[in-house]
Amino acid sequence: MTETDFSIVNAQIDALLTGETNPVANLSNASALLFDTITDINWAGFYLYNEETEALDLGPFQGKVACMHINNGSGVCGTAFKTNTVTRVKNVHEFPGHIACDSDSNAELVVPLEVSGKLIGVMDIDSKSLNRFSDDDQAGLTKFASVLASHLDIA
Repeated sequence: MTETDFSIVNAQIDALLTGETNPVANLSNASALLFDTITDINWAGFYLYNEETEALDLGPFQGKVACMHINNGSGVCGTAFKTNTVTRVKNVHEFPGHIACDSDSNAELVVPLEVSGKLIGVMDIDSKSLNRFSDDDQAGLTKFASVLASHLDIA
């Protein structure tokens, strides 16, 4: 498996989103870039926090159909959001309370998204391969989320 050069991917997302203020367009292109450049993944996208329902709602993504709502604190995404912690899971089937939106997914990396000091959702990356995500992937995707967040203008 080829390692992703996140210095290039992070420069690409910064250049791609410069000047664009539509958050849906930015998240859509971010998920497409992730899906196109990271090897051995089967889903890349976002869940956004809905304050009215206190749940994460499906946002822009690339991959198979997905769960539309995830309760705050449930599954990998809800846990990462609730704890505001990057969560890397080697085998999702061993994660307590895992939500199987796609039974093909075996590993997952979730990065909280914070804009102007406010937690707005999570970036979720899944793979069919067990133990797919490395320390380098985690660091690169955490930086990606930071660069992306600098381009999001969510009221």
